[in-house]
Amino acid sequence: MKKKTIKTAKTSASAPKVAAKTVKKTAAPRKKTAAAPVVKAGPSQSAVTVITANIDIGFGNALYIRGEGASLSWDVGTLMTCVKGDAWSITLPETSKPIIYKFLINDLTWSADPDYIAESGKKNALKPTF
Repeated sequence: MKKKTIKTAKTSASAPKVAAKTVKKTAAPRKKTAAAPVVKAGPSQSAVTVITANIDIGFGNALYIRGEGASLSWDVGTLMTCVKGDAWSITLPETSKPIIYKFLINDLTWSADPDYIAESGKKNALKPTF
């Protein structure tokens, strides 16, 4: 009987090599975000006005403000926010004119002081009398 031989293929140094595929990795493009504009108050621009009344008007009462300029009215008061037991505050929108105002307890009793005038964009802390 004849013997069968099986030859196995050997890799030789002269055999052609298959080059490994190189994958180039690139980062995804970054999204550009717009920076928030910086707005500075200058002579031609105005900023919000904060008015604070330092007074204890008693439990159950509320302090209102009436006036002209920055959305205030002499006919109907605007409720101020109680920030602590003896301090009431309101932030009024930008305006190019001075704000003239007065305080009222429960939108009924006017303060005894003359009308106050606030410059737009300033913080004002007052002690009204009733």
